[in-house]
Amino acid sequence: MGDTFNSSRVFNRTLQGRVTFGNLEDIDVTADRSPVLRIMISVIYILVCAIGLVGNSLVLLTMRLLVGRKSPTINVFIIHLAVTDIQFVLTLPFWAVDTALDFSWPFGDAMCRIILSVTVMNMYASVFFLTAMGITRYCSVASATKNRVRPPASRTIKWVCAFLWVVATVATVPTSIFSTVTNVAGENLCLLKFPAGQYWLALYHLQKILVAFILPMLILSVSYLLLLRFVKKRNLNSIHSKRRIHVTKSITVVVLSFFLCWMPNHAITFWGVLVKLNVIHWDEAYYIAHTYVFPVTVCLAHTNSCLNPFIYCLTRRTFRQKVKNCLSNIAP
Repeated sequence: MGDTFNSSRVFNRTLQGRVTFGNLEDIDVTADRSPVLRIMISVIYILVCAIGLVGNSLVLLTMRLLVGRKSPTINVFIIHLAVTDIQFVLTLPFWAVDTALDFSWPFGDAMCRIILSVTVMNMYASVFFLTAMGITRYCSVASATKNRVRPPASRTIKWVCAFLWVVATVATVPTSIFSTVTNVAGENLCLLKFPAGQYWLALYHLQKILVAFILPMLILSVSYLLLLRFVKKRNLNSIHSKRRIHVTKSITVVVLSFFLCWMPNHAITFWGVLVKLNVIHWDEAYYIAHTYVFPVTVCLAHTNSCLNPFIYCLTRRTFRQKVKNCLSNIAP
C-alpha cells in the first residue's frame, strides 16, 4: 500500500503541471489541487485508522485467548496479519496531514523515510500473510477431511513467519534507500527520488504489482480452487454439505475482497508504468484518472486493513463466540 501514497503525490504533481515524469523542477504548483477531494481523503484515512485499530486490536485480544499449544496454524498467521495491519494504520494520520496540506510534508526527512518504509513493508507483509493463510486453509481442511490432522511444529510456523517478514523487508529496501524530502517549487514533498528517474520508478511499480498483487492473487486463486474441488469431491452428507457451503462463501468473500480492494489501484499504477516507459502516450484521460480516480483507488486499497479482521476472523464461529465473551466481560 505504501507506495500508493507516493504515487499519488508524484503523479498528481507532475500531471497537474503537464510535465514528463521525473522533471519535478517544471511542476506548476498553481494547478488545480482539488481541496475538497484532499480533505475527503484525509478524513477517510483517519476513519480507516480508527476502525483498523479497533478491529485488529480486538483480533489480537481474541487470538490471545484462542491460541494454545495445539492452536491451528492459521491463527498464528492471523496474529501476524493483525500486527501488520495495526502498524500500517498507525501511519495513516501522517498521510492524512500530508494530504490535507496539499502533499507538503511537515515532519522532516527522517520521518519521511521511516513512515514510507513502514507503510510499504507492512503492505508487503500483509499480502504475504494473506497468501500464507490461503495455503494453510487448503492444507488444514484437506487434512482434516482425510482424518490426517498433522499440524506443523510451532518452530516451523515461527520460521515461516520470520521468512515472510524478511522477504517483506527486502522488498522494502528500495523505498528505504530512495525515499527523501525534496523541495519542489518551494514545497517539501516526501517521495521516492531514483537516480535514473522515471525508468527506475517504473521498475519499482512493476515490482509492487507483481510481488504484491499478481503472484499472491494467483496463489490464492489456485489454493482456493483446489480447496473447492477437494470439498466438492467429498461425500455430501449433512456435515460435509454444510462445510462445503461455508467454505464456498468464505472463499468467495476472501478472493473478491482482495481483488476488488487492490485491482483498481494496480490497474492505474500499471497504466502509469506504460506511460513512463513510453509504451503509450500521456493524454487527458490519464490526467483525469490519476488526478481524481487514483486517490479513490488508494482509499479503497487501504480499507483492506479494516476488512481483514472481519473477513478472516468474524466468519469463524469459534472466533465470533470469543468476541461475544470478550465484549460481555468488558461491558458494565
